[in-house]
Amino acid sequence: MTEQTHGAWHEQDGFWQTFEPTIFDTERRALAPEEVDQIIELLALAPGQRICDLCCGVGRHSLELARRGFQVTAVDRTERYLDQARTASEAEDLPVEFTQDDMRDFCQPDTFDVILNLFTSFGYFETQRDEQRTLENAFRSLRQGGRFVLELMSKEIIARIFGARDWRPVEGGFLLEERKIVDAWSRIENTWTLIRDGKQQQWTFSHRLYSATELGGLLETCGFRDVTAYGSLTGAPYDEKAERLVIVAGKQAG
Repeated sequence: MTEQTHGAWHEQDGFWQTFEPTIFDTERRALAPEEVDQIIELLALAPGQRICDLCCGVGRHSLELARRGFQVTAVDRTERYLDQARTASEAEDLPVEFTQDDMRDFCQPDTFDVILNLFTSFGYFETQRDEQRTLENAFRSLRQGGRFVLELMSKEIIARIFGARDWRPVEGGFLLEERKIVDAWSRIENTWTLIRDGKQQQWTFSHRLYSATELGGLLETCGFRDVTAYGSLTGAPYDEKAERLVIVAGKQAG
């Protein structure tokens, strides 16, 4: 069995390499055009606007936004993912700006009309101060009137659908996902065991859990206003049927 090394899981390239085919499988990649359609409609975006894809991964949304005529900056800490996205953009001659950076540190003041943080790419850090720092930098990076979009699994949704363990087939093998709620519902601890090509690899990692109210309050603490929660990127209500927590928060025009 492959053992993970010491240190924060989200800073270990081995995690992102091991689970890349699982996180960004063929089905997930194929959803990008539909999800970008939904984002454009939800925010009433117009081509030419400047968009930051914060924690862009392999660039599936960044590339699709560039195809629609947006000015895109794609940010991620994982060089392997950025290299893939850059190669794909060059193959299509798409003008995407790629930046390798930690989302806690990335800041380009008064630059973007929209910042996107999608696919539960928030809540990784041990301290909430680090998460607040991420939001503060996002606020500074937006132009007046700009908007920040967070899309993730919330505390309410996880409580509704929670299962302690399940198996699922993945490309080339099987994945066992085990979950445990810890620290009075403030975090979820996950252990993923990947069995592929006769080998077993296991990693344990955790996320901070936010309710819509908690995350909305944190955004307001960081200066955002007009904070609205939706149940999906389609703009569905955030209610008992919500599929995801989507929060749109604005930087008010001065």
